[in-house]
Amino acid sequence: MTENRIIFRNIRLPYDKDVNEAFEVAAKRAARLGVVADIKSARLSKRSVDARRTPSNPDGRPSFIYSVSLSCDRIPDEKKLLQADAVSVREERIEPVYGTRKLEGRPIIVGFGPCGMFAALVLAENGYRPVVLERGEDVEKRRAAVDRFYSTGVLEDSNIQFGAGGAGTFSDGKLVTRINDPKCSYVLKTMYELGAPEEILYNAKPHVGTDKLLDVVKNAAKRIEELGGEIRYNTRLDDIEIWNGRVKSVKLSGGESCECPLLVLAIGHSARDTYNMLLERGTPIAAKPFSVGVRVEHFQKSVDESLYGRYAGDPRLPKGEYALSHRENGRAVYTFCMCPGGEVVAAASEQGAVVTNGMSRYARDGVNANAAIAVSVDPADYGGTPSGAIEYQRTLERAAYKAGGGAYTAPAETVGDFMDKKTSGFASPSTVMPSYMNSNVKMTGVDTVLPGYVNEMLRIGFASFSRKMRCFGDRSAILTGVETRTSAPLRILRGESLTSIGIANLYPAGEGAGYAGGITSAAVDGINTALAIMAVYEPLE
Repeated sequence: MTENRIIFRNIRLPYDKDVNEAFEVAAKRAARLGVVADIKSARLSKRSVDARRTPSNPDGRPSFIYSVSLSCDRIPDEKKLLQADAVSVREERIEPVYGTRKLEGRPIIVGFGPCGMFAALVLAENGYRPVVLERGEDVEKRRAAVDRFYSTGVLEDSNIQFGAGGAGTFSDGKLVTRINDPKCSYVLKTMYELGAPEEILYNAKPHVGTDKLLDVVKNAAKRIEELGGEIRYNTRLDDIEIWNGRVKSVKLSGGESCECPLLVLAIGHSARDTYNMLLERGTPIAAKPFSVGVRVEHFQKSVDESLYGRYAGDPRLPKGEYALSHRENGRAVYTFCMCPGGEVVAAASEQGAVVTNGMSRYARDGVNANAAIAVSVDPADYGGTPSGAIEYQRTLERAAYKAGGGAYTAPAETVGDFMDKKTSGFASPSTVMPSYMNSNVKMTGVDTVLPGYVNEMLRIGFASFSRKMRCFGDRSAILTGVETRTSAPLRILRGESLTSIGIANLYPAGEGAGYAGGITSAAVDGINTALAIMAVYEPLE
């Protein structure tokens, strides 16, 4: 089934105008096209903010730019649509094609992050009764484990990387993606049905917030179980047995073994023990580029002022956020996973290692903003092997732990000291206070942890970004290291059928397999994997 829609784009209104005026503009354009009588419904399709200073807008008065989507029985020709700054779209609904091969048991999915979750949802909705293996705990127990880690410094198996919802659960719940796949709208609609705020359906930069994302994950698990699926928490995949080019059985934590008709690997980008096991079993895996760097914290107020000028602080405007990049000397430096009004979180998943990430709640009402400032790392930087990529990340994380003095204290430094290349006499936080693990940081040289070429690109990046946003010139801003888990450092190779090369019933998927980069793209890859499975096998019921 499809739905015909006309999207009227670039409806610009002052930020203080009511959104209903955008619908009025769309209705007038529809009248000029002669399709008013054919309209069945209308909704916002997109909303973004523009506060750029231009000759016609010298003080940068913000505007909202809307797209309004109308459901219509009749679509005008493309020439008329173009004249009205409109496009026609056909919103595809997922319609699986079922194969005829019989499944000798229930499909097994490893990992309950966005990829595994959506693969399980689609399979469960179509009668395949998947079994999900999650090495961490459910959302409630996982949240308690993270709280204990913060208060005691004791790292558990269930942590910010592992557990229901995956690493994205303790982030901002960002749903921004660069992939152009119609299934993205299915992901957003499903997450809204599971409890995400309605504005994710139209905001140009949608986010859920960690606090609300926890409920979304909980509701997804409930739906999967109601549809006949099963989720086994605290269950880690330890080994696979391959026979005649197929996974025959899997060995789980605790020594349990079970037959495996097919295996979806939605393991996330931090399952290094699983990576090593797959390498030992001869699974085709290739090294790939990734990025490393630090977290930077500014006052959220400073970010807002850099973007909105004298309009900063108006409650009708969204919290300021940014995406900046610069390329020089064959490398890229860029901002990543920007968290307005958030905090820097302790994202370690291995003993004796410090890893940082960012998190925001739905309200984004914290004092600080933070973002990763990441530098691209090429396979040549670590020997070009998958094991070399893993060891590269691990070496930096252990160096950060050592620089912080242990107990998961993170090394931190002011931007001013970093730019001045200080080696001693490091300044204490004076204005912006570090949010990592309740300010559990040690002011020291962050550049003693990172390779020289990364430090050099970070300095180039800060100089470039400060010319674009005033807050990046704040020498009292705080850097906390290290950020190493921006993406998977390797790719588990697969073919057009989405199965691992040479292993007919093994489906590597999502960010951990190297085929996605964020919640939405990982979820879409999980959907595509489920559809590929259904195209071969018939439902169990």
